[in-house]
Amino acid sequence: MASAKHPGLDPGGDHPAPWARPATALVADLASGALSAADAVDAHIARIEAVDGALNAVVWRRFEAARAEAAEADRRRRAGEPLGPLHGLPITIKESFDLAGSPATFGVVSRQGHVAADDDRYVAALRRAGAIVLGKTNVSQLLLYIESDNPLYGMTRNPWDLERTPGGSSGGQAAIVAAGGSALGLGNDIGGSVRLPAAFCGIAGFKPTADRMPDHGRGSMSLGQQAIRSQVGVHGRRVADVALGMRIASGGDAPQDGLVPLGDPGAVDVAGLQIGWYADDELFPPSPAVRRAVTEAADALARRGARITAWRPPDLAQAEALFFGVLGADRFELGRAVLGRSPRDPRIKLLEDAARQPRALVDLVLRVTGRRRARTVAHNFGPYDTASYWRRVEALLDYRARVLAALGELDAVLSPPSPLPALRHGAAAEVSVMGTYNSIYNVLGWPAGVVPWTRVRAGEESDRPASKDPCFVAARRTEIGAAGLPIGVQVAARPWHDHVALAVMAALEREADARPDTPRTPIAPGGA
Repeated sequence: MASAKHPGLDPGGDHPAPWARPATALVADLASGALSAADAVDAHIARIEAVDGALNAVVWRRFEAARAEAAEADRRRRAGEPLGPLHGLPITIKESFDLAGSPATFGVVSRQGHVAADDDRYVAALRRAGAIVLGKTNVSQLLLYIESDNPLYGMTRNPWDLERTPGGSSGGQAAIVAAGGSALGLGNDIGGSVRLPAAFCGIAGFKPTADRMPDHGRGSMSLGQQAIRSQVGVHGRRVADVALGMRIASGGDAPQDGLVPLGDPGAVDVAGLQIGWYADDELFPPSPAVRRAVTEAADALARRGARITAWRPPDLAQAEALFFGVLGADRFELGRAVLGRSPRDPRIKLLEDAARQPRALVDLVLRVTGRRRARTVAHNFGPYDTASYWRRVEALLDYRARVLAALGELDAVLSPPSPLPALRHGAAAEVSVMGTYNSIYNVLGWPAGVVPWTRVRAGEESDRPASKDPCFVAARRTEIGAAGLPIGVQVAARPWHDHVALAVMAALEREADARPDTPRTPIAPGGA
């Protein structure tokens, strides 16, 4: 099969196909009757069938049910019945979300027979608003590594380059949204699982403030672990699509759990904002294109009148220690219980085996094999008693207060969503811990999103020095041959200021629209 390496192009033209149109434009056409729900659904199903043989992104399909729902949506519009704000919009959801009548396996073979009786609360909110679910998208096993590949569904490929991953754990979602098979996608994020795939696939993605859209799934990280909480987020090809999906999924004007509604990004004047930026967390050096993207984005916002200053969250090494110390506190006991006798993905097997061994032995093995980066991270695990865990949570609360104080008057922060472009398949076994670029905003509980900005240019693929550490060897291999791959910029804001982050993302998107190297919809083999 021919490679789909960076075939980025804009399929819009003067009369774009329904699958190539933004979700907001589709919603308007569906509401007015300019486009029928049946035609919108059929166009996206045809797109999935054209590209997904190469991608393997949509792993559970409900095409006939979707067509029946589209026919009913069209009948309701013709009859003049009330229509929801997402009336007839074709979407996909991450495989781990409950959808009545479907399995939510988390990539675990033994969970195939666990069929949901009801919809997850956020899935239900989208469907009540009129969205039509076409299918469910691939994940990493247990949602615990940055590729979307598991023993049950196999490997998902990146539509920009089939030899690379779309990221994880929401990689199937990002891949099919990027390729035009879905107008909007629902994912979740406890360490970058929405934002990293968005960056790898050249789309927009957003993780809200902790507790705006808490994830209630029970097949991955323990729901009882509430110190660093997984949040439900949204993928789309445009920032306005993501903002629309976030607003509807979170409950609109009457949010779930009585929270304050998501603010209006359109009411934010970016010219009046103070914005900090950093391009290097000094734990995992970023690629040249990553550094360039953040500095260019900062300059673009300065031209729009924002006040820009260099700023980085303090003590990111402590943030990394807290992230792994808290989430690794159960020594993978829950993961083993969920897996049972099911086959393990090799990356999960590495994690499980390391969790079983004494800390001194793990340290010795990593030192002898030259894995300095992995050894640094491993020092953050254990001890595993309850008192130690409580002390970590206290340190987490103190750290959040310290960073918020250090933020001062800043309204938002720019940074890379990843130090690397899309990884080659299998690289996550060595480079799964890519600094704190994503995890810092899970540690802090701040809202953060990714907007496409540029592509790797020929001649700027890598300036990484030679290293014997397998982590940085794999990182350099990722960078070589990366020309043309998408690079995004991450925008974060203080808690409950999600609309500010979305407004800055939208401003960057407008700047990016005028750039010749902005990622457009990639065309996978079989697509046109």
